[in-house]
Amino acid sequence: MVEVEIAQEMLSFPGPACELEAWIAKPVQGGPFPAVVVIQEWWGLNDHIKDVASRFAREGYFAVAPDLYSRLGHKVTADPNEAAQLMMSLQKRDGVADLKSTVEWVGQRKEVNGQKVGVIGFCMGGSYALLLACASDKVNAVAAFYGEVPDDAELAKLSCPVLYFWGDQDPWIKRQDVERLAAVLKKRSVPGEVKIYEGRQHAFFNDTRKDVYDEAAAKDAWARVLDLFARHLRS
Repeated sequence: MVEVEIAQEMLSFPGPACELEAWIAKPVQGGPFPAVVVIQEWWGLNDHIKDVASRFAREGYFAVAPDLYSRLGHKVTADPNEAAQLMMSLQKRDGVADLKSTVEWVGQRKEVNGQKVGVIGFCMGGSYALLLACASDKVNAVAAFYGEVPDDAELAKLSCPVLYFWGDQDPWIKRQDVERLAAVLKKRSVPGEVKIYEGRQHAFFNDTRKDVYDEAAAKDAWARVLDLFARHLRS
């Protein structure tokens, strides 16, 4: 397989309350490309999330990872206590508003097929990925990793295909909510799947966290995400 040359940079664009910074990764040649919005964990826009965006660029996507802490001074931390404070300081309505602005911005880029936008998020970002898909009709597919499941009133607005990933040793996200999401998708005939990995921890996809990373589950989940986006963003 030929290695795809990519370009990467930090840039900013107007948001509802401030300039939003974002990490951009895209193939150097070709286009217009389908877009993928990559949503951070509670740590901030760190190197891991930038790396995930770059992986999508190598697969032929225009990837944008917005800094959801732009309103909070662009914080990045490795301290879980500070990360928790940052996450709690970001009002959900503000995070969703900034993400909707990101989707609008990316859809106007000349390198992007604005009719094809996917969203992926991890931990806090998984929560926001689902919320964004409920709040925007411009999302064509969503992959959410171990995020909070919105209430049923929010899920009633969900119409795009969904992949949700969860490890059954996750102390943060409860099985009853994961099963509730699966039931809502089935009841409303929304295309999607809830994939449960037995014996895996929260954040099993994060290969910078050796305490929880699981290579087999991460590789399987990545293949499923690529298949989801290939079917719904490239057709």
